[in-house]
Amino acid sequence: MSGVGDYLSLVKFSHSIFALPFAMQGAWIAAGGIPSLERLGWIVLCAVCARTAAMAFNRLADRRIDAENPRTKERELPRGALSPLSVGALVLASSAGFVMGAYQLGPWCGLLSWPVLALVLGYSYVKRFSVLAHGALGLALACAPLGAWLAVSGTFEADFTPVLWLAGGVLAWVAGFDLVYACQDEDFDRERGLFSIPARFGRRRALLSARALHALAVAAFCVQGSLAGLGLVYWCALALAAGLLVWEHRLVRPDDLSKINMAFFTANGWVGVVLFLGVALDLELGGGA
Repeated sequence: MSGVGDYLSLVKFSHSIFALPFAMQGAWIAAGGIPSLERLGWIVLCAVCARTAAMAFNRLADRRIDAENPRTKERELPRGALSPLSVGALVLASSAGFVMGAYQLGPWCGLLSWPVLALVLGYSYVKRFSVLAHGALGLALACAPLGAWLAVSGTFEADFTPVLWLAGGVLAWVAGFDLVYACQDEDFDRERGLFSIPARFGRRRALLSARALHALAVAAFCVQGSLAGLGLVYWCALALAAGLLVWEHRLVRPDDLSKINMAFFTANGWVGVVLFLGVALDLELGGGA
């Protein structure tokens, strides 16, 4: 019999830490500090619902592939802990929660929630026809700071250049760490005809590409901080985040993926948290344009 734990494990609920801190950054930048608690609550609901819908749909779309992959065959759907019908219901409920929450944040957020939902669900199929799947995932998560910024500002008339650079940094950061994680399935993806950069170009080139993407991400976060007028606290946080990314790439080598979970989950989980705290504290202390 399935329980709450199976659903939380299915969507890796604890990994919401990847997207949520960047959504919070977008909200804080738009408000120039702490947004209203009511608006913040709806933003959190939208972020959690969007990610839950995306992860559940990904597991549903990939259930037959996961059943054949030794690394993923014990996931909830392949081993029968959850049924496709129940996971489909979770996708629908989470999608409805996301769209409803978006409309509570304003007409623009409500209207844009539909194409964003199509993106976060549709990325699951990109690996079936393109090596750009890593970028599609990055683009999906990049919507989080943009959406949160719009939810707080309520209009496109305000200067959203800083948050655009933030979104670009998120895109590069996510695509980079997804490349690292995809190295585990290099051989399987190649045998199944699935598209990924490790399967197409090999593990060494994939890891080099991930390093380049993370360098671009740090550069984008630098531009964001400069345009937003952020001060010393933010720059110290960015230096720490950059150090975490360097540590991540020192943990993983083409011939040794044994520490990939530490690189993927621990290092990347802290990157978003550190950057958010840098933005929030800097604005609280009087930084920001």
